[in-house]
Amino acid sequence: MHITSIAAASLVVLQALNVNAQRSWDDAYALAKPLVDKMSLVQKLNVTTGIGWTYDCLGQTAPTTNPDFPGLCYQDSPLGIRFAHNVTVFPAGITTAATFDKKLILQRGEAMGEEFRGKGAHIQLGPAMNFMRSPEGGRGWESFGEEPFLTGVAAAETITGIQSKGVIATAKHFIMNDQELHRKASSSDADDRTIHEVYLWPFARSVEAGVGAVMCSYNQINGKWACENPEVLSILRDELGFRGMIMSDWWAAHSTVDSANAGMDVDMPGNDYDQGAPSSLGNSFWGDSLYEAVKNGSVPESRVTDSATRVVAAHYKMLQDKGFPKTTLDSFNLTSGRDTVNVKADHPKVARDVAAAGTVLLTNNGILPLTKKNNNIAIIGQDAFWNDALTNVNNQPCPDFGCDPATLIEGWGSGTVSLPTGAVAPYDGIKNRAGKNVKFTTQNNNYDMAAVKKAAQAAEIAIVFGNTDSGEEYISVDGNVGDRNNLTLWQNGDEVIKTVADNNKNTIVVIHSVGATLMPWINHPNIKAVVWANVPGEQSGNALADILYGDVNPSGRLPYTIAKQESDYPVKPDPNFNVEYSEKLLIGYRWYDAHNVEPLFPFGHGLSYTKFQYSKLNVRAGKAHGHNSSPSVSASVTVSNSGHVDGNEVVQLYLSFPASAGEPPKVLRGFEKVEIRAGHSEHVNFQLGKTELSIWDASKKAWVVPSGKFTVHIGASSRDIRASADFTL
Repeated sequence: MHITSIAAASLVVLQALNVNAQRSWDDAYALAKPLVDKMSLVQKLNVTTGIGWTYDCLGQTAPTTNPDFPGLCYQDSPLGIRFAHNVTVFPAGITTAATFDKKLILQRGEAMGEEFRGKGAHIQLGPAMNFMRSPEGGRGWESFGEEPFLTGVAAAETITGIQSKGVIATAKHFIMNDQELHRKASSSDADDRTIHEVYLWPFARSVEAGVGAVMCSYNQINGKWACENPEVLSILRDELGFRGMIMSDWWAAHSTVDSANAGMDVDMPGNDYDQGAPSSLGNSFWGDSLYEAVKNGSVPESRVTDSATRVVAAHYKMLQDKGFPKTTLDSFNLTSGRDTVNVKADHPKVARDVAAAGTVLLTNNGILPLTKKNNNIAIIGQDAFWNDALTNVNNQPCPDFGCDPATLIEGWGSGTVSLPTGAVAPYDGIKNRAGKNVKFTTQNNNYDMAAVKKAAQAAEIAIVFGNTDSGEEYISVDGNVGDRNNLTLWQNGDEVIKTVADNNKNTIVVIHSVGATLMPWINHPNIKAVVWANVPGEQSGNALADILYGDVNPSGRLPYTIAKQESDYPVKPDPNFNVEYSEKLLIGYRWYDAHNVEPLFPFGHGLSYTKFQYSKLNVRAGKAHGHNSSPSVSASVTVSNSGHVDGNEVVQLYLSFPASAGEPPKVLRGFEKVEIRAGHSEHVNFQLGKTELSIWDASKKAWVVPSGKFTVHIGASSRDIRASADFTL
């Protein structure tokens, strides 16, 4: 197989780098409407109906001629390009959220956009922005955690980055698709206020960021399928003013007339799943079926015209009419030799930076960072090593990463990169960083406790690894059908950690995990540090070595709560048809605050190799300038680095609403990651406007700012509040 040179690959990326401008929606519609007006009904259906499964891309539409409009390539996934060669496995959404770093989140989005563009993929099927409502939820690692505000920021920055490169981003899965159990049958049931204040929040921020596409989900919402739920889809179109396309998740459409009239715009992939192979449009709920529905008056042609216009407008908005690269993907024939364009460029560095910044130092009694004096190290645990089963070009024996034979770089399912090239396992990254003068003892058999004991006893420091895995429900791994069955470590990990700690007084635990786990060993006296490395992508080992050796001062923060025991979690995947969101606004740390439950590690927690002090909190409330009479609140605080090394602090602003508002005890409404040199201070400023100060009034169907006393809390986590101040509106 011929592989393009690095120089050729760089040319692809350089072309992409010049695409930073976008048209406004108004300008895009001004181009789209005249073109669609020239289309026949059949042509409009070509634009809005996929041509079937197993073609070049995960989803594709047919081109039209006279007028001319290209077929579009819809491609997974939220963390990179699925079913492709020479692409980067970026850190997962959950790791990206753990950076709490807006600039890095943006850079990751830009790099993904460059890769999708370089392969000629018009639409990236991401970012995902569903919630880690329960730690077992199978696809929580694809998204940004438990917090609406954090998820909204991460979604908007990711979308801005992707679309700055001329690729249409897709906000998914709309909405409340938060467990894999019975996802294609169950109904997620929540009240209007809960939907607006929690689950709609990141989609609203995505629309504000100009997202070109939204994907409706498999599940029902309050008893109606998401893709044919007019009440839910009208929130997008009418309330949020979304002007892009609403596509179905793959085979998530359940009807012709109801889906079209409710506001769905694109049926993907466009053939009947039950056929099991590519088929004509006659087997689609749309295509020929929608043609007949229009002709018999069940669906007005204006509805199809609107759908086609939304697709074409998104295409024009991203300037895809200006020299967009030819599609080179061959997703279902990876040995054909067609997919040769190398789009990685310098993106492994971006992946490494994000993975390091998203690594959370949970505990440290001074053993970290490692130094040159640490020259006798044991690396123990299956998760520290690579296994070539994960890079098999035929995607066997681990299709879509549906196995756990090695270190965890991504979960499983459609949200993956299928062919990681250049993945760096933890052992390799640590060994390369340590140098030639360090003796390493290794053990990768998690079920040979005698060998684990021997390896632990042989070294001055033992670094022991464990992981958990999860993914999408179409793959079952060790009986876990997407969602995790429990919260213990996989592959006998807890026993491995205990055995190592029993036999080495300088034990460092490293966990790669899709979400929270139980830690029965956390208080073991020989465990001197716990490093939470999340789901790091291909640069796992290098990023981890950066943290362990202090080349990067850890600054990651938990994007979810880790509880002390399984019974402390308020929600589990629900087997019932009606999945009641009975916790309402109390998702994540909000529930722990409201019920006075002490977590093991709170949302927002993470340590550094230095110390930070907070002082001089100042809060001012007033009205915004100009004609806008909305309230405006400013807060500032001084943060000082009182340690001996430079570092980054994540300053978090939580807001308590007036008691009459019926809100959780406090909610995140701002965060800033600031770099502070040792012995120096920085002033950190926050601005709160109507969005941050409002609650949803279900009776008025409007966002309102309640009257009364508010409290600003500034801290280093949801449970480490350093200063508070009141203001009244």
